[in-house]
Amino acid sequence: MTSLTRIIAGMSREGNDWRATIPETWLQGRTAYGGMSAALALHAAQHSDEDLPALRSAQIAFIGPLAGEVTVRATKLRRGRNAAWIQADVESEAGLGLRAIFVFMGSVASKVNHQVGSAPHFPPPGPDTKVFTGFPGVNFTRNFELLDQREDLGPTEWLRWVRLAEREGLDPMVELVAIADCLPPAALKLVGGPAPVSSMTWQLNLLGPTPRTDDGWWLLRASADYAKDGSSSQTMAIWNRAGMPVADQVQSVAIFA
Repeated sequence: MTSLTRIIAGMSREGNDWRATIPETWLQGRTAYGGMSAALALHAAQHSDEDLPALRSAQIAFIGPLAGEVTVRATKLRRGRNAAWIQADVESEAGLGLRAIFVFMGSVASKVNHQVGSAPHFPPPGPDTKVFTGFPGVNFTRNFELLDQREDLGPTEWLRWVRLAEREGLDPMVELVAIADCLPPAALKLVGGPAPVSSMTWQLNLLGPTPRTDDGWWLLRASADYAKDGSSSQTMAIWNRAGMPVADQVQSVAIFA
């Protein structure tokens, strides 16, 4: 197993281009796990300009398969007084596989302070909790420790505690992006079993400048709002171990079943 920490440490840089290798242990079918590809793109974006503020939003398009040797290219689109927009492309021999636009923005004084919702009731894993490392036939899951809620869920809902098995030395934002996509498409529950699927787009909004958790555990939730004619739309959320909201997400997923 090659950890994400080692993959990023092994990246080489020439100008705005980074070279990396995505091993088979990070694949999801014939392409790289989306959170891993996005993490490589974020790493390049973070180093594309000096003194960038915190990541606040990411818009990601999954365009084609990525595996083996890849090139990550980060380009500054605009930098204002308080925010920066960085585009990052990940390419392989097959062509462009991922395009991301990351928005970095510093905190500003505001009279608005509004939050709604609370974490679902699903206690975090304890020292003696039996967790899973990997699912058969899904290579990338072997890089994570997982605990699923099995009861009291909606017909298109997933609820899972997730942490990277090896996370030492990772940038906190890179770590969060790497785990943020670690749920099956919610509409797969309607299929009733494995089926060919492909994430198309992914929007992630951070709910604070410095998300943190204890012991590496994050609670992920996904629920499909629409599934018809091979397309589904799902909302997703992340909480830390203390139950504080960390991120809101939306994904468009193609389902070939």
